[in-house]
Amino acid sequence: MRVVLAQPRGFCAGVERAIEIVERALEKYGPPIYVRHEIVHNRHVVERLHAKGARFVDEIDDIPPGSVTIFSAHGVSSAIEERAAELGLRVIDATCPLVSKVHIEGQRYAGEGREIILVGHAGHPEIEGTMGRIKGRVRLISRPEAVASLQVLDPEKLAFITQTTLSVDDTRAVIDALKLRFPTVVGPDTKDICYATQNRQRAARELARRVDVVLVVGAPNSSNSNRLREIASDSGVPSYLIEDARALEPEWLEGASSVGITAGASAPAELVEELIARLGEIDAIELSQLDGVRENVRFRMPKELQEAQS
Repeated sequence: MRVVLAQPRGFCAGVERAIEIVERALEKYGPPIYVRHEIVHNRHVVERLHAKGARFVDEIDDIPPGSVTIFSAHGVSSAIEERAAELGLRVIDATCPLVSKVHIEGQRYAGEGREIILVGHAGHPEIEGTMGRIKGRVRLISRPEAVASLQVLDPEKLAFITQTTLSVDDTRAVIDALKLRFPTVVGPDTKDICYATQNRQRAARELARRVDVVLVVGAPNSSNSNRLREIASDSGVPSYLIEDARALEPEWLEGASSVGITAGASAPAELVEELIARLGEIDAIELSQLDGVRENVRFRMPKELQEAQS
């Protein structure tokens, strides 16, 4: 059986930075270190960091006053930041710089007196953080069909921003619908969607053209991992999102001579390696990797941890 790996796959620079922030904070300050929400959406990463002394909480009020606290890569609202200050928490912000870029864009548009249309999925931590960072009216939509019923204050004073982990195609469809109904709407180009999201989605689409089945390694609550599975599935190939090798169902491979593997931006490389080993237990495999983008992006550490940077 041919096993083909997508390129790129797995950790992006924002995820690597967030995990490294937790590890360095543990090294510098000692456990426990508190993290609001999962640092990234992957149970294996969270469990490994928990074993080292990281404590993950849902509410900021669950953190003892004065504790070292890390905000996850998804970002937080201004209200959370203010509450952390009230509690005297020593905050280290692990928000992905590309998510912060969306916050800045939204704030700039709001400062121009524009109503903001945020393209994204309700309930996602990134969306909650972004909406809580922008003063003024923010309307959340996820599908192009929602544009027709959208009620706005002034059609001439609109701007849109997008969740970083969406499908580029889905985002483009919503933006096209917005521009059709509101011709003067302004916003970033779709190329401004997270580089890692675009690269992984492009690689998943190419992978789906070459194999009989696609396996996406990622957490069920990972937006970008779900989008990868959808993209492969929309290409007409049976596609499955699995947390790890234990979730693989051998019947998915019946009749398949080739299997493609990719991984969401928060999935560790060892999970892909374990899946390859599991496939090797089922059948003899021939392993190859597609040509693709070689990412060399690296984001700076927060100033609190720069002296510890190797």
